[in-house]
Amino acid sequence: MPSPPTNPGHARINELSEEINRKSEPFRRLLEEVGRVIVGQEHLLRQMLVGLLGNGHLLIEGVPGLAKTTAVACLAKGIHTGFQRLQFTPDLLPADLIGTQVYRPQEQRFVVQKGPIFSNLILADEINRAPAKVQSALLEAMQERQVTIGPETFKLDEPFLVMATQNPVEQEGTYPLPEAQMDRFMLKVVVGYPKREQEIEILKRMSKTTQKIEIQPVLTPEDVVAARGLVDEIYMDDRVSGYIVDLVMATRQPADYKVPIGGLIQYGASPRATINLSLTAKANAFLEGRGYVTPQDVKSMAMDVLRHRVIVTYEAEAEDKTPEDVVASILSHVPVP
Repeated sequence: MPSPPTNPGHARINELSEEINRKSEPFRRLLEEVGRVIVGQEHLLRQMLVGLLGNGHLLIEGVPGLAKTTAVACLAKGIHTGFQRLQFTPDLLPADLIGTQVYRPQEQRFVVQKGPIFSNLILADEINRAPAKVQSALLEAMQERQVTIGPETFKLDEPFLVMATQNPVEQEGTYPLPEAQMDRFMLKVVVGYPKREQEIEILKRMSKTTQKIEIQPVLTPEDVVAARGLVDEIYMDDRVSGYIVDLVMATRQPADYKVPIGGLIQYGASPRATINLSLTAKANAFLEGRGYVTPQDVKSMAMDVLRHRVIVTYEAEAEDKTPEDVVASILSHVPVP
């Protein structure tokens, strides 16, 4: 473990680190518990916890059959909280998501019937298959943490995490998320195929006609909300803050940072990227049991925070350069403090 920074609050940072190391132990236990069911998706599971701790949402891209739904279901069982899976389709309506007013003739009045969005963990499966109105309703709930049905406004429960999935194949008949709406997701995680050894383990565990997910709850929703308070207290040195800002600024003016990607970026990352990179770095430090952020925390989160916020030019596409290539180049050229 890296040594904590030297500053007047050194004793407080040590004290905070000890508290965080103790309070983050159940979260690490949760990862182990879910890992007994899910094989080879450690990065996805960890980023889901980062999203929970950072009070953000995840956009997951991966082909079908990679245990995305099972991962969220296991996480919900491990936290002993509510879980809803929403299959997005072209005929879905906003009312199917947030709820509507229903008339009761015997009472001669309208009553609110809440939709499935009123839960803690939401899996929005294939979000790009739903029309723009439904996507907007979901994104508004994500941003405002509340839903308006008729004249009434209802607060959503905490913690509230939306994990929206996109299928990178079969793009016919889909409604791709606009860049401005993708910016509302804290992280975009790309889920790949498992390795050969992992696939063999999956075969051993899952090749049965009946599947039962046995996960022991190790956390409560109150534990997650309390942990967020500790995440806010994690110390971040000014040099690390400067490094975060430099990474984001390099997506806008790469020449200023001597990053050789001129002409490849159409739009850089927004200030929301700066905020989210800071929050995810703190959440990562929490999971590591530290009371301070290191540059490595920032680097390990940068790809998932920036990849969906960097829009490349047609020239970049012609050269087969992806946003991931651009972010990787920035990470290798911007000096680490």
